[in-house]
Amino acid sequence: MAVKDVAKGAAMLPLDQILDGDCIERMNALPAASVDLIFADPPYNLQLRGDLHRPDNSKVDAVDDAWDQFDSFKVYDQFTRAWLAAARRLLKPNGAIWVIGSYHNIFRVGAALQDQGFWLLNDVVWRKSNPMPNFRGKRLTNAHETMIWASKSEGAKYTFNYEALKELNEGVQMRSDWVLPICSGHERLKDDKGDKAHPTQKPESLLHRVLVGTTNPGDVVLDPFFGTGTTGAVAKLLGRHYIGIEREESYRKVAAKRLGQVRPLDGASLETTLSKRALPRVAFGSLVERGLLRPGEVLINARGQAAKLRVDGSLVSAEHRGSIHQVGAALEGAPSCNGWTYWQFKRDGKLIPIDILRQQIRAEMHD
Repeated sequence: MAVKDVAKGAAMLPLDQILDGDCIERMNALPAASVDLIFADPPYNLQLRGDLHRPDNSKVDAVDDAWDQFDSFKVYDQFTRAWLAAARRLLKPNGAIWVIGSYHNIFRVGAALQDQGFWLLNDVVWRKSNPMPNFRGKRLTNAHETMIWASKSEGAKYTFNYEALKELNEGVQMRSDWVLPICSGHERLKDDKGDKAHPTQKPESLLHRVLVGTTNPGDVVLDPFFGTGTTGAVAKLLGRHYIGIEREESYRKVAAKRLGQVRPLDGASLETTLSKRALPRVAFGSLVERGLLRPGEVLINARGQAAKLRVDGSLVSAEHRGSIHQVGAALEGAPSCNGWTYWQFKRDGKLIPIDILRQQIRAEMHD
């Protein structure tokens, strides 16, 4: 697609709007290859039979709405294939999709995703820290839902903010099992009668993790089953654009009111930790050129071994000469060495890692 076509498509998008009507028809009317991410919470086809009651005989507000009812698995599969085809057409070449479901539907959706040409990246188990118990006592408590994350095609350069998710997880690599509470308390939206506005409202914490990890500020996120607007609310807060599609008027009204109360975060708050590969490259010699380190100055490693800095940014020790990486590797008898973390310089009697100076230059470049 030509650059002009891409720009035209972006201009035609109904950004930050809730569209009414059938999701398949609405998606097919939008310009192709125009969306960065799709988050889909489709009907689960729960196949409920009769009312469900608690031990005290009070009725459970279960999902028995018409939108979750299909005549057969065949009909549900046809619906799934149709909306996935419309979704894939909308995604940019490096776009991705998240689909959430329960054991009732997620395996059928997963097969349909692969049949459509999507490339599965992860399945993520959302383990609910406060699940609803199994009141009849005939099955295990259903304490999780499954999300499938897939790129548009094999080899696509999808967005993955690895370092940001690692920071969210206290510096540890994010795993594929997420322990988060279900939507309850003040977050649970109510209608005019005081009842739940939507039976399957998702918690904002879930969408926060998805959008921080797999989108960037300014990206376009589409939710074809918008409901009460959790995806849109989190997208707006995080500086992403949203497009919601929802056929139920009652849900659209609740979502519109909710979105009107969201205030986007400022630009500085939206910044996330970048991977080291994404950071701008700083040549060690630039530290010498700028006078942050001076020729003749001595660098010292953790064992007290020294090397003198030369005018071109190279080092010379008693037996070795070369770059900060080469001399470090030679002293350690190792095939390689990260000189930035290996060497230190002395200021006011204290040893300081040379990487501090690289971070200083990067901060200036960012400003």
